[in-house]
Amino acid sequence: MRETLELKAEPRGKTGKGAAYRARKTGQIPGIVYGGAADPAPVQIDAHSLDRVYGTGALLQTLVMLEVGGKKTRVIPRAVQLDPVTDRPVHIDFLRLTPGGKITLDIPVHFRGQENSPGIKRGGVVNIVRHEVALLCPVDNIPEFIEGDLSGLDIGDSLHISAFTLPEGVKPMIKERDFTIATIAPPTTFVEETPQAAAAVEGEEAAALVEGAEGAAAVPGAAPGAAPAPAAGAAAGKAPAAGGKAPEKK
Repeated sequence: MRETLELKAEPRGKTGKGAAYRARKTGQIPGIVYGGAADPAPVQIDAHSLDRVYGTGALLQTLVMLEVGGKKTRVIPRAVQLDPVTDRPVHIDFLRLTPGGKITLDIPVHFRGQENSPGIKRGGVVNIVRHEVALLCPVDNIPEFIEGDLSGLDIGDSLHISAFTLPEGVKPMIKERDFTIATIAPPTTFVEETPQAAAAVEGEEAAALVEGAEGAAAVPGAAPGAAPAPAAGAAAGKAPAAGGKAPEKK
């Protein structure tokens, strides 16, 4: 069962944009309390008190005992309107939690048993598919979180919602399938090629090319290192044709 936060609020006599603006100028945040058999009730809350709760990042999952005019009502925040410039709350809606009722909430997921997971011991990592799970909870038994056990899971194994022990009366909103909460993923490695290794490979390739070129140019029977014979017609001058005369000297 999660803890309940206590907040004080004051009745807000007037509604509308003008009244809400005047409330904010005096350091109050306008709001509304609705749900149950009672009529909606306009309220206003101290801005500093609301900012502290909003700063936790879990305002919409926080149970609140709201005191209005000396009367306490158990509520939960359901919507917060933010200022587009300052990103601070400017209006808040509270839902009354009537005894015996149910509510849908996104409940955080925690894990245990990492030290008993063969996959994690071999370098695997926990891949969290769902950090929160939408659950239908009785208003009198709302869990703070649900916890899954990773013991015995190897690389490639998955942890499904059916492996979680939910509190009495709490049920997942997705009923048609046994959805995955987390998996054990294999470790990711990256091997960077060093410049020395790359240079050695390039040197070996260059030596192989030179050796191949020398073998292709070698003449059978020639001494090692001898220059290859020139190709036909490659001489600088051509011999005189048969029967021709030598050039006349002048």
